[in-house]
Amino acid sequence: FVSYQVEILDWKTKEQLCFLDKVEPNATIREIRLMFHKFYPRWYPARQSIKLDPKGKSLRDEEILQHLPVGTTATLYFKDLGPQIGWTTVFLIEYTGPLFIYFLFYFRMPFVYGLDERFTSSPHPVVNLACICHSFHYIKRLIETVFVHRFSHGTMPLRNIVKNCLYYWGFAAWLAYYINHPLYTPPSYGKKQINFAVIMFLLCEAGNFSIHVALSDLRRNGSKTRKIPYPTKNPFTWLFFFVSCPNYTYEVGTWISFTIMTQCVPVGLFTLLCFIQMTIWAKDKHCTYLREFKDYPSLRMPIIPFLL
Repeated sequence: FVSYQVEILDWKTKEQLCFLDKVEPNATIREIRLMFHKFYPRWYPARQSIKLDPKGKSLRDEEILQHLPVGTTATLYFKDLGPQIGWTTVFLIEYTGPLFIYFLFYFRMPFVYGLDERFTSSPHPVVNLACICHSFHYIKRLIETVFVHRFSHGTMPLRNIVKNCLYYWGFAAWLAYYINHPLYTPPSYGKKQINFAVIMFLLCEAGNFSIHVALSDLRRNGSKTRKIPYPTKNPFTWLFFFVSCPNYTYEVGTWISFTIMTQCVPVGLFTLLCFIQMTIWAKDKHCTYLREFKDYPSLRMPIIPFLL
C-alpha cells in the first residue's frame, strides 16, 4: 500500500510542529492524535483539535486519513483546546450544587433570612412539594449522568466549568430564595393548580428520562457514529415523530410545570432562559441531522412540534 506523510502545523503561526512519515492510509484521526501526543506529551489527545483548514471544524476521531480530501502528503492543523475535564465529572459538579444549595434556603439557615427565621418551616405545603420536585429533578440528572448518558465528546474545556456552575448554582439559589422566603405566597388557584403542575412535572420527567434511555441505546455498543433516533414502544418516545430533540421539549415542560406549581417570577425567568438556550441547541442538532442524513424525517421540527 501507499503510505502517507502527515505534516502538522500550528493553526495560527503555520509553523511545522511535527512530520509523521509512513502513516498507514487507514489510520484514523484518533491514531494521528496519539502519534502527535508522543512528540508533545503535554498536549494529550482530548486537548487537541486537528483540522484540515485553520479556520475549519475539528476532524472527528473516527475519520480515516485516506478518505479525507488530501494527497499522500497531508497537511493538518493543530489547535490547543486547553486543559480538559470529562463530561461525567462536569455534570456531577453542575448538578450536585443545586441539590445542596436549595436545602440551605429550604431549611432557612440563619445566614439566609436572618436569625428570626432560622430552622423554621413554611406554613405552605407547596413549599415542601417544590423542594421534593427540585431535589428529584437533580437526583434524576445525577443518576442519568452515571448510568445512562453516553457522550460523543469525552471532555469539555476546564475553563467552561466555572461559567456552567455559576449558571446552575446561581439560579438554584435565586429560585430557592424566593420559594422558601417567609413572605412567599402560594399559587392563586390553590390545590387544583398545584396538582395539575405536579402531574405535568412527573410526566415531563418520565418523558425526559425515556428519551435519554432511547438515545443511550443508539450507542449501546460503544460506537460514536451518529444515528437517526426513532420512536420505540415506549409512548414517551413517540415525540420523536414530531421533534428532533424531545429531551429538550420535556425539559422545558418540566420547568414550565415547576413555574405553574410555585407561581414564582424567578422560576418563570429561569424557564424562559432554559427555553432559549435549549432552542439554540435543538436547532443546531436538527441542522446536523439534516446535513448528515438525506432520509431524515421531514415532519420533524427542532423542539416544538409543527412550530419551532
